[in-house]
Amino acid sequence: MTHGIIDIDGAEAVIRFERHLPHPIEAVWAAITDPDQRRAWFGATVLDVEAGTIEMLPEDPPVAADAKRMAGRIRVWAPPHVFEHEWHQRIVSDGVVRYELSETPTGTLLKFTHRGLSVRDARGFIPGTHAFFDRLDAHLAGVEPPAWSERYAALAPSYPAWS
Repeated sequence: MTHGIIDIDGAEAVIRFERHLPHPIEAVWAAITDPDQRRAWFGATVLDVEAGTIEMLPEDPPVAADAKRMAGRIRVWAPPHVFEHEWHQRIVSDGVVRYELSETPTGTLLKFTHRGLSVRDARGFIPGTHAFFDRLDAHLAGVEPPAWSERYAALAPSYPAWS
């Protein structure tokens, strides 16, 4: 399943993705936790496991830096299986992001959730999150990641407003 889903419970929504990545779990873990690798598919990242903090500034979307800057505390750090952190960003309600990795016979299963979003924010975020995962997949494959804005524009129509 490359497309994500939105689970709605009242006014709160959870974005969920499951992606099979044909790469070893250690490679996927490094891609989501190593700041140099995250820069290639997501954007500038400062990850301080000792202090338990993460800060990110994605290159895209093309909005002001203060609107897309994200910071939070690391809640779970269990290499190479679980990385969970808070998501504090000016433009959305506070949430929690979780990456769960498990080995498969042909690579790694990535289960991703972003909890605590409003329904409106989840609907706006889901094609963007999908675009970032397409960029992650390209990075792991050793090819140039697709432009985020172009992927978002191509994907947005495939996520109906009622999802």
